[in-house]
Amino acid sequence: MPKYIIRRTLQSIPLLFIISIITFLLMTLAPGDPTAVYKNPEGKPQNLEMIKKELGVDQPIYVQYYKWIKLLVLHGNLGYSFQDGRPVTEKIMERVPATLELMGTAIVISILVAIPIGVYSAVKQYSLLDYIFTAYSFLGIAVPSFFIALVVMLVFAMDLGWFPVSGMRSSYDHFNLWDRVHHLFLPAMTLAFGLIASKSRFMRSSMLEVIKQDYVRTARAKGLSERKVIFKHALRNGLIPIITIIANRLPDLFGGALFIETIFAWPGMGRLSFSAIFIRDYQVIMGTTLIAAVLVVLANLLADILYAFVDPRIQYGKS
Repeated sequence: MPKYIIRRTLQSIPLLFIISIITFLLMTLAPGDPTAVYKNPEGKPQNLEMIKKELGVDQPIYVQYYKWIKLLVLHGNLGYSFQDGRPVTEKIMERVPATLELMGTAIVISILVAIPIGVYSAVKQYSLLDYIFTAYSFLGIAVPSFFIALVVMLVFAMDLGWFPVSGMRSSYDHFNLWDRVHHLFLPAMTLAFGLIASKSRFMRSSMLEVIKQDYVRTARAKGLSERKVIFKHALRNGLIPIITIIANRLPDLFGGALFIETIFAWPGMGRLSFSAIFIRDYQVIMGTTLIAAVLVVLANLLADILYAFVDPRIQYGKS
């Protein structure tokens, strides 16, 4: 396993390099540039050529990329923000905990809810609750997360007043766990809404396939209780596809977090990326994209490691 982890880590370096090139090209070729925020109200340029030179965006694309990648490889520095001149690494590190808190909570909620729903739907196939859960799955997959965010904000925050409409906490003077949970509930549930729908559907399909296997029928023939057959023999193998789904959905989760954080004014990486895109802050965009790519690669590596724990037949590093 250690050799496998090292090999996979080394293989991810070229992948991250390619992602950085594609992101940089798309970003610099897009309409507009960072100097747009320096124009006066009449839209007339104010020494824009000098500003471009100071920011380094007057140079060819390959020169800009070379300087950025050289700074990253040699010094581990993601550059400096065009907006305020602060180190990009510092700005991102301030936002990472909030994003991980939101995404982690959404993932945990989706797992705790989706797995029981999927197992029940498979065991009680074609029951009334199975039809209800199926309808919910279709709805959760089809409706975009930003629309769900606006609806829950209107109903639970504006109309009912049960939850705060935005922010991470009411006061920054002292920590209050209940206040933090109170602010976290709506954005986390909104982000988990689609995850629950997709995971429960995949869990249902996986369990339907597993409970038809010979070893499950053999367990029943031995006189084991249905609860023991399902949760001890079937569920473990039924979880293998779910691990893949969780890892593969992380990019979608980052994309959804971008809109959710912006709508709920959650101070995470998604909101930082959204504001950086509008002002063409190339360094911040590159930094957040690279961090997101690293987290996705790590999530896929974690999924491969979890396979070995869920299914003992999987052995890495052996022929």
